[in-house]
Amino acid sequence: MLIKRDFYINGRWTAPLAPRDCDVIDPSTEDVCAIISLGSEADTDVAVAAAKAAFPAWAATPPAERKAYVEAILAQYEKRAEEMAQAISLEMGAPIDMSRNDQAPCLPWHLKNFLTAFDHIEWIRPLGPHAPNDRIAMEPIGVVGLITPWNWPMNQVTLKVIPALLAGCTCVLKPSEESPLSSLLFAEFVHDAGVPAGVFNLVNGDGAGVGTRLSTHPDVEMISFTGSTRAGKAISKAAAETLKRVTLELGGKGANLIFADADDRAVERGVRHCFNNSGQSCNAPTRMLVERPAYDRAVEIARQVADNTKVASAHEPGRHIGPVVNKRQWDQIQGYIQKGIEEGARLVAGGLGLPEGMNKGYFVRPTVFADVKPGMTIEKEEIFGPVLSIIPFDTEEEAVLIANDTPYGLTNYVQSQNGARRNRLARQLRAGMVEMNGKSRGAGAPFGGVKASGRAREGGVWGIEEFLEVKAISGWDNDA
Repeated sequence: MLIKRDFYINGRWTAPLAPRDCDVIDPSTEDVCAIISLGSEADTDVAVAAAKAAFPAWAATPPAERKAYVEAILAQYEKRAEEMAQAISLEMGAPIDMSRNDQAPCLPWHLKNFLTAFDHIEWIRPLGPHAPNDRIAMEPIGVVGLITPWNWPMNQVTLKVIPALLAGCTCVLKPSEESPLSSLLFAEFVHDAGVPAGVFNLVNGDGAGVGTRLSTHPDVEMISFTGSTRAGKAISKAAAETLKRVTLELGGKGANLIFADADDRAVERGVRHCFNNSGQSCNAPTRMLVERPAYDRAVEIARQVADNTKVASAHEPGRHIGPVVNKRQWDQIQGYIQKGIEEGARLVAGGLGLPEGMNKGYFVRPTVFADVKPGMTIEKEEIFGPVLSIIPFDTEEEAVLIANDTPYGLTNYVQSQNGARRNRLARQLRAGMVEMNGKSRGAGAPFGGVKASGRAREGGVWGIEEFLEVKAISGWDNDA
């Protein structure tokens, strides 16, 4: 068992002021795999003070030097990539091959994209030819609190810490107490990269403790949070008193619009995307809207894909889905499946209980409901598990109406061979992102949503600029 009680504060590993042990559970086995300590308000205050003290020097560090430190973090990851994959698999249940191929590589993918974007930022730029002596300066906002979730741990840590450092901010990271091991390893990367003391700090804790203190701390200028919409609302309220900037990347209930002219793999692709990471992705296409002529065939394909989706331990190699993160999450998913049955949706695959042959671990049966009606609980609420709802539609207008009739607005999907239709729908769907015909967004594209999905934009130039203030300057001396 791993013992990881210390926090990383002011360039060194620091014991908590008042230890409060927290078990980290391996969701494949339900066994305790590590012990961390949950931080207090006092621990948080020490970390914020370190970040505040380090800010002036870090903000004044030339951009090229900040970039070099970030490149050094990447070099540390490349030395220890397998450790990162193992940590993620152990703490939150991503199958080890997925952890190696998708979860851990989020760090180099986003980091390299940030480095590319960084070279295009104009730190001091002219306002325009009409005002030759005006300048716009882009300056770091200050000390930032970063609160990250358990489902894609290194994805979110990288999307927050790296742009904050590049922007010239100092930071305090509170990773999820469900998946802290990968973040503690990331802190080792930062330390071994030689990042100056106080620039990056990590305090483990829960939302009520460390999360709330970061959100209300007068010396924290910004909170960047990824997690549930409920928690995002609470953070916004807590942060309001100090008027800090709050950026939120929250839940989703993605609609996948499949037209009769979609390619042959569209349905299978959509089901697999929904089940990926055991359904624990905010941008999962969990509502499959299918044009009526293709509906029956789509339901049958979805049933076959679900029935053929293997569920197994995160420690086993191979192409399968692992457990969900904990017992609370498992129970919540079971409740949604039960609700779908009670409200009259047609269960065509999966269902309640553990998969056949399993009696331990937080494993969920890949589940498909057909004949789901708009307004059903499983159609409205984010389930965060491998549960797909299939809904028929007759017209393009009806599909858009159903897709947009949700409090969320993160990612929607369109499958059609009609280019004009795709372009039209891309503009009509209310979401921060629209992906069409299985084409992923390009490197450096911003990730974020609208409405109850939050309005953060993470990744690329937009992700760095989230951590910058805009200063307008007049009377600039062009000859100085």
